[in-house]
Amino acid sequence: MNIAVLGTGMVGQAIAGRLHGLGHSVVVGTRDPQATLARTEADQMGNPPFSAWHSAHPGVVLASFADAAVGADLVVNASSGAATLDVLGLAGADNLAGKVLVDIANPLDFSAGFPPTLFVKDTDSLGEQVQRAFPRAKVVKVLNTLNASLMVEPKSLGESSTVFVSGEDPAAKAIVVEILESFGHDDVIDLGGIETARGTEMLLPIWLRLMGALGTAQFNFKVVR
Repeated sequence: MNIAVLGTGMVGQAIAGRLHGLGHSVVVGTRDPQATLARTEADQMGNPPFSAWHSAHPGVVLASFADAAVGADLVVNASSGAATLDVLGLAGADNLAGKVLVDIANPLDFSAGFPPTLFVKDTDSLGEQVQRAFPRAKVVKVLNTLNASLMVEPKSLGESSTVFVSGEDPAAKAIVVEILESFGHDDVIDLGGIETARGTEMLLPIWLRLMGALGTAQFNFKVVR
């Protein structure tokens, strides 16, 4: 499958690398490819610049958001929540039309420091905002409730854990579930329409407190029936 991953941070790198390793054709989208490759400093978390990751993954193409999206069968939004609508706008509504749009972003507001709050919640969600802004896209909210490494290597925890999908299009969700299973996820719960993304996005406050209490981001939720 031809897949565009929009975003060059930890999430984008993890998703793009895993998809490419599974045999998909992957293009990573960024605002300015030359500027992205020219950066030599570490990011805010101390991670190496994207250029270092790209050197280790020469088969993954780097392009503008629009150029990445136009040739894709499926698009992954791996940008920050605050930048999501802007990034998708740069990707282009026509380039997203009719395609599965996987939304991993969370509506985190860092304006008051850490831990962040949510800039949308209760009566709306970022996933719904994306679907309203790009009505011709088939938005599927998923993987926003665990860290980047566990998104793509869930079995590294040593036991099964749960991920959730939300979206309006059953066929789109089925495609996403197939990708999740290829990553190693074996417990996927379909919550229903895109409005159910409110619930998974509102898990972030407890997720952040758990990270602080446990001293690690290497954990996930498990729904025990």
